[in-house]
Amino acid sequence: MDFANTQIELAQTLDSQDQLAPFRDEFVIADPDLIYLDGNSLGRLPKRTDPLMQAAIGEAWGQRLIRGWNEGWIQAPFELGAKIAQLIGAEADEVIVTDSTSVNLFKLVVAALKARPGRTKIVSDVFNFPSDLYIIQGVIDLLEQQHRLELIPSGDRLTIAPEAITAAIDVETALVSLTHVAFKSAFMYDMAAVTEQAHRAGALMLWDLSHSVGAVPVDLNGAGVDLAVGCTYKYLNGGPGAPAFLYVRRDLQTALRQPIWGWLGAANPFTFDLDYTPAPNIGRFWVGTPPVLSLKAIAPAVELLLAAGIDRLRAKSMAQTEYLIFLADRWLTPLGFSVGSPRQADRRGSHVSLRHPEAYRINRALIEAEPPALRVIPDFREPDNLRCGVAPLYNSFTDIHRAMERLKTIVTERLYEAYSAERAAVT
Repeated sequence: MDFANTQIELAQTLDSQDQLAPFRDEFVIADPDLIYLDGNSLGRLPKRTDPLMQAAIGEAWGQRLIRGWNEGWIQAPFELGAKIAQLIGAEADEVIVTDSTSVNLFKLVVAALKARPGRTKIVSDVFNFPSDLYIIQGVIDLLEQQHRLELIPSGDRLTIAPEAITAAIDVETALVSLTHVAFKSAFMYDMAAVTEQAHRAGALMLWDLSHSVGAVPVDLNGAGVDLAVGCTYKYLNGGPGAPAFLYVRRDLQTALRQPIWGWLGAANPFTFDLDYTPAPNIGRFWVGTPPVLSLKAIAPAVELLLAAGIDRLRAKSMAQTEYLIFLADRWLTPLGFSVGSPRQADRRGSHVSLRHPEAYRINRALIEAEPPALRVIPDFREPDNLRCGVAPLYNSFTDIHRAMERLKTIVTERLYEAYSAERAAVT
């Protein structure tokens, strides 16, 4: 997409032409002088979530009490899973909302390795979220070091070359476990191509969709994907620590046995049998009592995403990240920044990393500025990444222009030098 100039009037014109602009009013935006570019880490609060939660607490819990379990609570993980399935190209009975992303990953990694006896290699990459790698390392330890983890390298810190993937996946591979959109660089894999490579070698394929779902089109069924996990508090706006989801292709559900045998994963939980028999469907990947209030908070934004349409969201996201890079090239590159994300829009998710040696202090200066200065909330990832997450449901082109202009001011005037480089507990 070509942009004519760096004037704010262009951003305003783009906003006036945006068919998705009305969705911005669906979210709580309490401070017009705070630009939020961290929706790839924690999404904004939908306005309709508040009354929904009030009803869930005051009416459902407060008045209906335990009767609520037979009035929708017990089905919530499956019903939410069916909604999310529409965003990721899955069938309604292939997704369940339960546990955290890490716990779900643990369940699926163990199940996959047990389903590929004799194969000793797990393939991932140097871009994967560390928690995913820690889970895999822990599983290797749990299974008494019978497997090894091989990480696909990156030659440019931005992308993974197709030939590197080909070199890593072989007949020893039991499982390929990758994050679809890398959390630092926003590099996005060709899901279908990599899945086909894994299957050609006889391995199972597991994707982490945490930085994909709700931001980029995903077609798990179309790509023949075996397994997937993802979180709901980023682009799905489910709230801090909201439960995650997992996907298991229908034909694999009865073939796999996950390792945490909880009572709600049993075929007949309320017969209270003393011996475990797994449910004959996606329910076998359930474990314990669901957090009903947290589940309730997920639905509003999922419904908004479905109403907006993932293809329209992706088109806007690509245009907005292109615009951000356009401004960065003209304003920030001369100030020592470099773009830390792929420039090809079809290989990039919905955030852009901007690299600078002082990225951490610049991030603090953006977030902690005293009024009346404009404040901007991106986030920082070691060692030098300032991540700007674009959530097309509520971010405008004007947001991006104002944020990049403020970033230019902070560096030009060296305002970041007033802030300590000592890392906070959460960056």
